[in-house]
Amino acid sequence: MRAREQPGRSEAAHGGDDASTAQSKMCESAASLTRDLLLWLGAHPRSYAETMEAWRTSCPRFPIWEDALGGGLVCVERAGATPWQQCMVRLTPRGWAVLHDAPAAGS
Repeated sequence: MRAREQPGRSEAAHGGDDASTAQSKMCESAASLTRDLLLWLGAHPRSYAETMEAWRTSCPRFPIWEDALGGGLVCVERAGATPWQQCMVRLTPRGWAVLHDAPAAGS
């Protein structure tokens, strides 16, 4: 949904690129959070319950866990009838590659 523009204020009047700048900053934040997730999981395997407690969010702008899972960066390993909460979450080879190729924070 687009915010209602105020009379007398066009996009050109206040920079015009506010939306693209905000989008860019949001993408940078998401990339940084994804790197944090990969670093966190790379330290040692975590249970699904621990991962969900730390990384699940209801914020539609930062679906870090969902994007990492959907992008093949992480996987949930389930053995037999193991309850989901006890399954292990690990980085995939792709997740390791992204982690090693990503610039360090602050560079």
